[in-house]
Amino acid sequence: MMKRRKLPLGIQTFSEIRQQNYYYVDKTAIAERLIQQGKHYFLSRPRRFGKSLFLDTLKELFEGNEPLFQGLAIHSQWDWTLQYPVIRFSFGSGNFIDPQWLQQTLDQQLNYLEQKFNLPAQFTPLGNRFADLIQRLHQSTQLPVVILIDEYDKPILDAIDHPETAQLHREFLRGFYSTIKDYDAYIKFSLLTGVSKFSKVSLFSGLNNLYDLTLDANYAHICGYTDNDIDTTFAPELIGLDRQAIRDWYNGYNWLGEGIYNPFDILQLFQGRLFKNYWFETGTPTFLLKLLMQRKVFLPNLNQASSDDDLLSSFDIDYMPIETLMFQTGYLTIKAWQDIGGTRFYHLGYPNREVYQSLNNSLLQYLVQNTQAQVTQRIQLYKLLSTNDLAGLQPLFHAFFASIPYHWYTSNTIADYEGFYASVFYAYFAALGLAVITEDTTNQGRIDMTLHFNQHIYIFEFKVVELAPQGKALQQLKDKAYADKYRHLQQPMVLIGVEFSKTERNLVAFELEAVI
Repeated sequence: MMKRRKLPLGIQTFSEIRQQNYYYVDKTAIAERLIQQGKHYFLSRPRRFGKSLFLDTLKELFEGNEPLFQGLAIHSQWDWTLQYPVIRFSFGSGNFIDPQWLQQTLDQQLNYLEQKFNLPAQFTPLGNRFADLIQRLHQSTQLPVVILIDEYDKPILDAIDHPETAQLHREFLRGFYSTIKDYDAYIKFSLLTGVSKFSKVSLFSGLNNLYDLTLDANYAHICGYTDNDIDTTFAPELIGLDRQAIRDWYNGYNWLGEGIYNPFDILQLFQGRLFKNYWFETGTPTFLLKLLMQRKVFLPNLNQASSDDDLLSSFDIDYMPIETLMFQTGYLTIKAWQDIGGTRFYHLGYPNREVYQSLNNSLLQYLVQNTQAQVTQRIQLYKLLSTNDLAGLQPLFHAFFASIPYHWYTSNTIADYEGFYASVFYAYFAALGLAVITEDTTNQGRIDMTLHFNQHIYIFEFKVVELAPQGKALQQLKDKAYADKYRHLQQPMVLIGVEFSKTERNLVAFELEAVI
């Protein structure tokens, strides 16, 4: 039986993990392959996926701190007689809304590096100091320099709601980062990590020699934990926990390789022994929720978005496709992909229960803006479904929409209203983590929403009417025989036709019919 170790919660320092008996998932074989196969790299991963720890591992490796690597995969493969000079920048903290903060923090970090290597600054401009430091380090050590940049994009992302500042940061960093390409002859290795991949015509236009690891299947598990990591390295922590529940809650991130767990979730789970939305609670960007609402995104469709390579890498300050933003930040992941005519197309969806449930809960709170009301209503919804009390659903759904502030109703078309009502309806179920299928295809058409719960199947059809109920929603369910798709499951089925009034701004019909 393996002995339990300390959980490295919040620790991004490789030496501390190795010296203080913390669990460590060995990523050094990946590091060794990376160094052998190339020189300049870029990696995008969502927040709290272990990017900083991986960079710190590379730093200790290149600096030749052999004792830290005893027993790890790379130990016998590395030349420990060489100690390369490492330049490392981090933008993990700071008030980047302040237009001056970026240059101030870079000035501070360059001061530290110049003092560390005893190479006083000879220039004032930050880009010149960076270039000079690379050259003189190479001259003084007779070895090429290693450059590691952590959270390269954070100064821009933090200021995304302040476009002028974000653009200033982008233009400055474009010139600063281009130093890596200009001084390639003096560099052994470079890696930039961040959350977002900006389009090639903006931030990367001066640094087009980077190899993008983000969707390279060979490096899909460069950060994060795999199922094997959970079952081996963390085996002592699994006692008393439902292994399948761990998968359902936290596995599912995919970058064209095997499924990946966010380390933050797993470590918090092992510490607290409770299934919770750990990663999501550390900070969902408000601007993302606002953007989803401003663009009138049909929420049920988020779990079946489509994209291609160009779209996934087209992020910029003044052009932020929802699919790209949600993929890069970790709220959507790749569920499947196919190559058509030389172009790779992706099907995107929620990675796991945590993101599915938490994101829809946040969107629900944003829509309803009455926390107490929506919490009470979600509890009541679950109780009604658990007891199959269908009669109680209509007044509850009526209360759902009565909770929505008047100013949200700004659409003028029936289609817009139908999408809005259906999105709120769906969000209530999804915020409970219930198994909801939207736009469910049959040979007769598409079912608006299907719910599988408590050994029952509920099939919904939504319609928007001008004022009076028309009974069309339930009739469509019967006319198109949507229930036939699920008869083989031999479970009780209920057809539910829901009609919303554009004038009344609420439900005017809620018709039920059991399927025999």
